[in-house]
Amino acid sequence: MARRTLSRKGFDGKSRQLQGNNTSGKAFRIDPNLGGLFDMLNEMEASVEGALRPAAQAATQVIYDRVKLNVSALGRVTGKLDRSIYQYYSTEKSVDGERAEYHVSWNHKKAPHGHLLEWGWLQRYVYRPDGMGPMVRPGMEGKPKPKRRASQAEKDAYYVTLPVPKQIPGKAFMRSAESSMPEAQKAAEQELLRRIRGKGGG
Repeated sequence: MARRTLSRKGFDGKSRQLQGNNTSGKAFRIDPNLGGLFDMLNEMEASVEGALRPAAQAATQVIYDRVKLNVSALGRVTGKLDRSIYQYYSTEKSVDGERAEYHVSWNHKKAPHGHLLEWGWLQRYVYRPDGMGPMVRPGMEGKPKPKRRASQAEKDAYYVTLPVPKQIPGKAFMRSAESSMPEAQKAAEQELLRRIRGKGGG
């Protein structure tokens, strides 16, 4: 995020005299004392720096809430995906007073199938009516399930396969939250202005 830096370089506390000639040939003189203006500008800059992270979080909250809303619209099965959604302040990529970066995503360990919902997948197996995984072939009940890295042949021998694999489109619960960016930007601006005004800014 770009920021504007204000300083008093060259300002020695003395009045500046701006002189010149007008059309009548008479000189005019302006003696402004800019000390108060510089103080106000520097105070506003400090307020902006202090408001940077809260403003970024306000925008992040809008995105986070939209993602949670998108997940709830998918319908609840186990609730793991909903509980896995998080927002996180990245101390590694943030710089105090200059940059505040937040991440919104889902915890892949808590909801390992989240990427299938987001991007879609190729369905090879017949799923149980309760939605709790693929149906097991007769005679395979009670036997250990194939490991995640098992060969396709092992999985096909264990689960009931579809005659033709079916492409399941993604639900894009994360990507579609991008539509709330204008609202997020507005939230950031409002939080920024609220904090500046709260510290005496104009």
